[in-house]
Amino acid sequence: MHFLLRHLVPFLILSGSVFPALAQTGKPVVIAHRGASGYLPEHTLEAAAFAHALGADFIEQDVVMSRDDVPVVSHDIHIDTTTDVASVFPDRRRADGRYYAVDFTWAELRSLRVRERFDPKTGLPVFPGRFPRNEATFRLCTMEEAILLVQGLNRATGRNAGLYPEIKDPAWHRSEGKDPGGALLALLARHGYSEATDNVYVQCFDPAELKRLRFELKTRLRLVQLVEAEGEAGIDYEPMLTPDGLAEIATYAQGIGPHLGRVVRQVSPDGKPRVTALVRDAHARGLVVHPWTFRRDALPPGFATFDRLLAAFVRDAHIDGLFTDHSDDVIAFLRPRE
Repeated sequence: MHFLLRHLVPFLILSGSVFPALAQTGKPVVIAHRGASGYLPEHTLEAAAFAHALGADFIEQDVVMSRDDVPVVSHDIHIDTTTDVASVFPDRRRADGRYYAVDFTWAELRSLRVRERFDPKTGLPVFPGRFPRNEATFRLCTMEEAILLVQGLNRATGRNAGLYPEIKDPAWHRSEGKDPGGALLALLARHGYSEATDNVYVQCFDPAELKRLRFELKTRLRLVQLVEAEGEAGIDYEPMLTPDGLAEIATYAQGIGPHLGRVVRQVSPDGKPRVTALVRDAHARGLVVHPWTFRRDALPPGFATFDRLLAAFVRDAHIDGLFTDHSDDVIAFLRPRE
């Protein structure tokens, strides 16, 4: 077990620093984006454990597949911007120069060291003020390990933090002969997550995959339709965000997870946030709204502080939850509203 699991988390638990769960209280739920990724390398067990200790209501896991069909927690289908794969397996890159998780067995993936995310062009960290590179050894984990960790910490602390897995690029995975959606549902069911009342949301950007989960695989779990930022290539989300489009989403999902720019525009000249109709329209069709991603060290234009950003979404836009790299700061902001 890694050093943070041995030392940091027991200290937080015994010292009383674990905050009570905030879910099911009527205030926005706090979703730890890739775990406590503002403090530790993303999607590691250490980041998940620290997010639990900070009091997050849900902990996010992005799911990709290994060559031997193990669901692995990684934000991207390629792994060269968060691990040392290029130095460990220099000859395993594809023609595009990238290293893909699906080309490696779980044993091979387990041998890699996870680092803070870095820019492949410069080699510099994307967030320079976060955990120092190469200061400790972190590893990739499987989705099953992530589930067992959260369940174990729930039992040890009396909390009920939930899971919030994302199926990454299912169409691409199927072109590689893999089915991350089906594998995820089977794994969740084995560990007691199969009903709409279970403390889990399953998210995906691909509406076809979510419809497959609901209508073909017959899942009863809560599903969330993710929505990219405006101008991003790929799926055309604009028709989906109209009143009729949201009504269609409500036939297969319980919520939407839009880029935060689709909920609140840049601050207007008078200093007030420009709130779109998206949350109102989604609520009218019974959908919850969980925008992403709230980062203290990467504020959108027009917001001088993290609290001002949170106020615009929580108090003005009335969101139901949010993905954040800094769960503790969001919980501190929400606490006076209890």
